[in-house]
Amino acid sequence: MRGLIATGLLMGAALTALGQAGATGMDAATIVRRSVQAAESNYQWTPRYNYFKVVRERNQQNRTYEEIMLAGSRYSRLVAINGEPLSPDGEAAERRKLEAAARSRIRESAEERAKRVGRYEQDRQRDQDLLMEMVNAFEFTQVGEGVHDGHEVYVLKAKPRKGYRPPNNRAKVLTGMEGTLWIEKNTFQWVRVEAEVIHPVSIEGFLARVQRGTRFELDQMPVTEGVWLPRHFAMRSHARILFLFSKNDEEDEDYYGYAPAPASAEAAR
Repeated sequence: MRGLIATGLLMGAALTALGQAGATGMDAATIVRRSVQAAESNYQWTPRYNYFKVVRERNQQNRTYEEIMLAGSRYSRLVAINGEPLSPDGEAAERRKLEAAARSRIRESAEERAKRVGRYEQDRQRDQDLLMEMVNAFEFTQVGEGVHDGHEVYVLKAKPRKGYRPPNNRAKVLTGMEGTLWIEKNTFQWVRVEAEVIHPVSIEGFLARVQRGTRFELDQMPVTEGVWLPRHFAMRSHARILFLFSKNDEEDEDYYGYAPAPASAEAAR
């Protein structure tokens, strides 16, 4: 789910945080450090849940999927189009696809299963690493406190950190971005994250230039005590490929209906 959910780049001394201590006496560095620890815990919990995802794309139908953990990786089952359940025939077809996928995964060799699950974990980790690299790429300033989406929060601004060296080409885009974090006071969970490109960034090796206006938003919600998972994710990207052709993409996804995945992957449905 785009990475959105935390992983192992704990900042420690690598984080440079600015700003005055808030009313609680807690400075920006401490707030962000504790929020990263919470986010890392969420990342470990994500595969333990099934959920529903509504995908909205420009000039296309809205589609709702049930995201199922099936034998170690996700399976997406279409359940609605534009908010309307599938017809009986469409539902039956999707169920047959799910049953076929379950049979196929049961019959996999150990090597085949390891490759499939490995791809799933690699994609999940890559997205999370980019999101979490924000804490190394930015300097944070606590700008206030307030209430967001019913939660008492610290509000922090993020600007590119001087001297930051991206570990890879994907992270290079962060050098041109600014962001804002809303962090829940008691749990230090990320209630909302925003980031936007403020000056163009050239990505070496891809002959691409990420333009101003590229931005993403992530909203999270409590699923159970100590676990917060995505509620909404949106991204708008503007890029110039080969410095000649423009590419504009948009993604808009809602998440709901989180429920613990069955202990047996084959019993998922």
